[in-house]
Amino acid sequence: MSALPPPQPSAKRVVMPGPGSVGERVRDLRLTRRMSQAQLAGHDLSDSYISLIESGKRTPTPAVLKLLAERLGCTPEYLSEGIEPEQRAHVEVRARHCELALLAGNAAGALEGFDDVIAADDNPELTLRARWGRAAALERLGRVGEAIAEFEELRELAERDAGRTSWLPPVIALTRCYHAVGDLGQAVALGERALGRLTALGLAGGSDLAEVARVLLLAYLDRGDTARAQALTRHMPDEADVVGGYRRASEKALEEGALGDAIYLADQALEAASARSRSTAQARLRVAGARALIRGDETDNRRALDLLTAAAPELSGDEATACVIESARALISLGRLDEAVATVRRTLDGMPRQDFDPVMAQAQLVLAQAHLAQSGREAALSVLRATAARLERLPASRLTASLSRELGDLFDAAGDGANATAAYRRALESVGLRPTRQSTQAFVGH
Repeated sequence: MSALPPPQPSAKRVVMPGPGSVGERVRDLRLTRRMSQAQLAGHDLSDSYISLIESGKRTPTPAVLKLLAERLGCTPEYLSEGIEPEQRAHVEVRARHCELALLAGNAAGALEGFDDVIAADDNPELTLRARWGRAAALERLGRVGEAIAEFEELRELAERDAGRTSWLPPVIALTRCYHAVGDLGQAVALGERALGRLTALGLAGGSDLAEVARVLLLAYLDRGDTARAQALTRHMPDEADVVGGYRRASEKALEEGALGDAIYLADQALEAASARSRSTAQARLRVAGARALIRGDETDNRRALDLLTAAAPELSGDEATACVIESARALISLGRLDEAVATVRRTLDGMPRQDFDPVMAQAQLVLAQAHLAQSGREAALSVLRATAARLERLPASRLTASLSRELGDLFDAAGDGANATAAYRRALESVGLRPTRQSTQAFVGH
């Protein structure tokens, strides 16, 4: 990724680079404007008060800061933080672009960008974020010794400010880096410290635990400690409930007063939830696309089956069952009838429910369709009659109407006209349409 141009000051103002304190920025801008302290003070302030501000002995209130900014031709944000809002926005965007470059594998470009961000901004949170990115970029570039120095500084900062920052991320990174340079003793010591903390918080899964366990396993094996490696393997991280695990660990850290850990673990829970949400959304899209392919004028059942196979691992509950049912429909169309029957039967056997619902109805209708395709008319009729009796107990709705219509089509295909007619009538009634008395009598007479 090409480096972004450095942020430019607003065209409306000439802004000098901001030194380290409010007073220094006030003094430098005053001298640039060729103003005396008395001229800057005006009628509202005293020149002695301006002198105290410039020497760092007084901190101006927001109202005074705004007044001084107007007279110096800058913004209050520049005086207080050393950077204009527009410049800050440019720097923040650049920091995010550097993170994207790092994710894309452009560690060299990311490193250069992170250095620029650190030089351009004095916001503690943004600088800390850029320093973390810089350390990660150095590690990716194989400059592990330099990365260790950066991560050690970040660990020291975190341990000094445990109320705001967690030491877990830099310690986990250091475990990996020390292993990479062959310092197995330090890698094991730090890895066991991180593992102990995560375990004490009740965390049983997630990327942090997985990474610590992975590096510890390698370090144990590298120094010939197979007993510890095997013991750790027997307690591998469980990915069953990553989001809930991080949330509970965050709550426990909060109860302990470890705010830095609590914030970090809560962020990890949100990131895991966001990733899962993105995966589920993509899987739902694949199922919808497969349905369109199966029901389209020009069906593409092979492509539909591929989409459903990719979607299945990301779905649960009724959505997972619906995915399996659609897969069975595609298998029927592809002529893989035995496979379709087995797929639907597994689904029905795995439904531990006594109450009949639309998902179970869809599964039974697909099973009947497969039996018909196998020339198993009697088996299909048996399934259809059981389904018809249960559909009568479902409340009227558009979904019930759709299921009843499909039931009617299958009865018709099986040669059972009476039950087909009853199913079609049920479909009409489910959307509020009932036959008139005259039409019913005419139908019966006919």
